[in-house]
This record gives sequence, structure tokens and C-alpha cells, in this order.
Amino acid sequence: MVTWNSAGDLPNCLKALAAQTYLNVEYIVVDNASGDDSLRIIAQSIPQATVIRNQENRGFCGGHNQAIHASHGEYYLPLNPDVILEPGYIAIVVEQMRRDMGVGMAATRLYLGTPEDQPRRFDSTGLFLDRKRRQYLRGFREVDTGQYDRTGEVFGVDGAAPIYLRAMLEDISVDGEYFDELFHSHKEDVDLAWRARILGWRCVYIPGAVAYHRRTFQPGRRKGIAAEVRFHAVKNRYLLLLKNESKAGWQRDGFFILLYDVQILVYLLFFERHSLQAFVTLRRNWARIQRWRREIALRAKVPPQEQLGWFQNPTEIKD
Repeated sequence: MVTWNSAGDLPNCLKALAAQTYLNVEYIVVDNASGDDSLRIIAQSIPQATVIRNQENRGFCGGHNQAIHASHGEYYLPLNPDVILEPGYIAIVVEQMRRDMGVGMAATRLYLGTPEDQPRRFDSTGLFLDRKRRQYLRGFREVDTGQYDRTGEVFGVDGAAPIYLRAMLEDISVDGEYFDELFHSHKEDVDLAWRARILGWRCVYIPGAVAYHRRTFQPGRRKGIAAEVRFHAVKNRYLLLLKNESKAGWQRDGFFILLYDVQILVYLLFFERHSLQAFVTLRRNWARIQRWRREIALRAKVPPQEQLGWFQNPTEIKD
């Protein structure tokens, strides 16, 4: 768990964590220089946890890279403090993943809000990208009517409560980083999933594992979001493309991608000029981005033409 002024969410999160039926767990907390009671709550609730204290906010990516390096488990669960797990969550996922070692990551049935909220609306049942390479939460805000009751393969998993196979994380790491720290936060889960898929790993959706997510950053809602978060969202859009997109992808979908990017640029020029700094950051890190791209291409196991099947428009998605 990576915390940053998370005291308001931690009690419910940790109570649910303590109720897990799967007991063979080590707890690692990386605190990104919180100014609240996060560390005190951690110390009282899970005194056995390994705690790493950062003097600055290293973001989701830097914090979880520290935690993964410190961990020893066969699986790794980067748990957001604003998530509440049902008791069987970990046990159900581990049992399912052990049936197929080609599966490196698992998506689950995440609901918006808390267990008390009715009707139950989905937060996510996985991730997918459309032909513009815009990311979506599968099922987001849909009322649960049984439409996502079947286990099946999905493109990737949202970063709120995924479970990753440790062997996959080691296989896809670049320069000792599992999550690319240039992302800092936002879209880093998409990047990890895309890289893992290129390198031959699959993601499975497991509906029996249930959790609740009090999501603060919701797709399509930029008003009220901190300027720094919006900056990262823009920067990371282009990091995804520069690192992972194939030549075949540009040939088939380049028109859709560029048309969407023109719309983004016009929006930034008129309404969000501070986020244009994202392009300066990309230029400064060009050599690093290209090094990652070469490494991913060198180790790719899925041909570019086959990768095209991953990208579908929302109306084409079938459960």
C-alpha cells in the first residue's frame, strides 16, 4: 500500500484487509511524506507491517516499485487506501490464477462507493483501449444486472486493487522499474498492462472477487481535479503511445489517434494551458522513452498484427 494523507480511508481499508480468509500475507506500506495520521493508523492497525517512509511524494509508481523490491510473495497486490475488500478477495483470485500460469494479472468485480451503496454500480471489471487509444474502465457506472458474471480474458486491470503474478512483474521490468516512474501516477496501470500483453502475459477477469472503491478521479471529469493530476494525465497519454504503440497500430488507427490528439490540443490551448508543460517533460525524457520502447520491442512475444485485436471501440465490447 502506498499512502499519502490517506488517514480518512485507512480504517475501513485495513479492517477489511484484516478480515481476509487468505492468511499468508506480508504487509508493506510506503508513505509518501504524509502530513496526517496515516502512519499512526498503520502502526496501530498492522504493527507487523514493513514501513518505508519517503521524504517526498514519489507517486504511485515510485512507491510501489519500492514496495515490490521489498516484497517476497508469489503475488503482489497494490491496494489503494480507498478500497474495501470482501473477505474472500485474495483467496479467490490466487486460486483462479494458479490454474493458468500464462495469466499474469487479475481484474475483479470493483463497485463504486461502499458496501452499503445501492444500487451497486460498477467501478471497473477490467481495462480496455479503443482505436483512439483512449482508456476505459469496463462497465464503469453501469448498474450490476449480471452482465459481468462470467470469468474471461480482458485487456488489463485497473490499479486500485489488482493482483499481479510476481514472475510477470520481474519479466516485464525495465531498468529495475515495474511501474514506469516517469508516469508518477495516472495511466500507469494501463502502461503496465500494455507492456505485459506485448510480452505475452494475459489478464483474467474474476467476478467472484469483490471490492468497493471510493474513486476520486473519475473518467471524463476534469473539473475540480488538481492541476498536477491533469498534467500527469496529459503527459501519460503520450508516454503510452511513444513506448507501446506498434507501426501496424499507427497504420491502421493513426487517423483516429491523431484526430483525438488534435481535440486534446485544442482543449489544452483554450482551457488548460498549464498542461502543455507535459510536452516539455516528454522532450526532456526523449532518450529514456526511446530506450524503454526499444527494450519492449526487443522482448515482444505478440506480433503487432495480433496486437490490433486488443483495441476496440466501446460498442464493440462484448462480455
